[in-house]
Order: sequence, then structure tokens, then C-alpha cells
Amino acid sequence: MRRGYRPVSLDDVLAGCPGRSLHVTFDDAFASTVAGLEVVGRLGVPATVFACPLYAKDGRAFDVPELAAQAAAYPDELATLNWAGLKAARESGVEIGSHSVSHAHLTRLSDAELVAELVGSRQTLEDELGVPCRVLAYPYGEHDERVRRAARSAGYSAAFALAGNEARREIFALPRIGVYRGESQLRMVLKTMPLARRSAAIALRALGIRPSS
Repeated sequence: MRRGYRPVSLDDVLAGCPGRSLHVTFDDAFASTVAGLEVVGRLGVPATVFACPLYAKDGRAFDVPELAAQAAAYPDELATLNWAGLKAARESGVEIGSHSVSHAHLTRLSDAELVAELVGSRQTLEDELGVPCRVLAYPYGEHDERVRRAARSAGYSAAFALAGNEARREIFALPRIGVYRGESQLRMVLKTMPLARRSAAIALRALGIRPSS
């Protein structure tokens, strides 16, 4: 915020707030997210957590195929928020969004499987938390025209992707700046510079830093 960013609510994001706006999102709903939520809460920055009902039912380690080995070796580090944890976050003012039922690769699913992942997740989150589930974050950031159309048909108001074309606003592919463990302060400064994404990527490459995907 010292660099001119203004904290905004999810409603502001969906309304297309202009300028250097800041809304923090957390994918996968890890139990460790609570610590991050406490920090952004003290700073007065609104946040949204994207959760998968398959994991929320028991808060087990996030054992998607890509992380299965790590989940088996470090189950506590990859533990997820259960329904009680998500309810507590929601009661503190955090928005809870959908991350599909099981964190599936949505672009690889059949039409019926895609509907089950998107509609099933939204309905389960609403039933368990007692509030509307308005937004979706695509697992792995993967989406295409069919997936975006399915997200709209599933009843979401918007969907979040990864980095994209910020000059062209697409409500079902809202771009985000990724923040990952181990990133340097320099990388974060470059990522959040008020430049076009392409210019930032060029600057990173010029310094021998590979932009995150």
C-alpha cells in the first residue's frame, strides 16, 4: 500500500475498479492460510480464499497427483482448512470461493465431469457455509472457452485465472499476480510495477529471472 495500491473488496473487483487496486486471494485453502489472513486483516486488505469441498470435508493434506509425494511426507504442512475453518474465515469477513470439487484439470474433463466439478463445488460451499459462492478460481490456472462458458452456466459471477492480458478485461478470466514461496523482493517489485505485463516480463528476463507461469 506504500506503493500506491488501494485495498478493495471483491464487489469492487467485480465492478471493475480502476487504478492500482489490491485484493488478496489464496488458492487451495491450506490451513496455513489462516496466518496470511491475519496479516492482511491487520492491514485492512480484503481477501478471498478458494476452496475445494473434497478437502474441506476432512481438512486432509492437499494430495493432488502433483503433490502426492509431498503430502505423504509432510501432511501437516499441506493440511487444508475443514468446514469449521472455512466458516471461521467467512465469519471474519473473508470471501470463500470455489476451486472446483477436487482441483481437477478442468480443460481435460468431459462436459458432464466439468459440470459436476463446477456446479457441485458451488452448491456444496453454499450449503455448508450458508452464503452465496460467487466466484471461481481455475485449478492450475487452466481454462479455455468451453471451461469459461461452463463457469458462467454454473452460476458464478466471475472466475479468476493467472497472469493474463490486463488491458482486456474478461470477467471469466480475471488475471492475478502470483506470489510464490521463495520469491525475491526484486521479483515482487517488478511484478507489481505499473507497467504492462509484457514489459514486466521483459524486465525479468533481462535480469535473468524467469517469470512465473
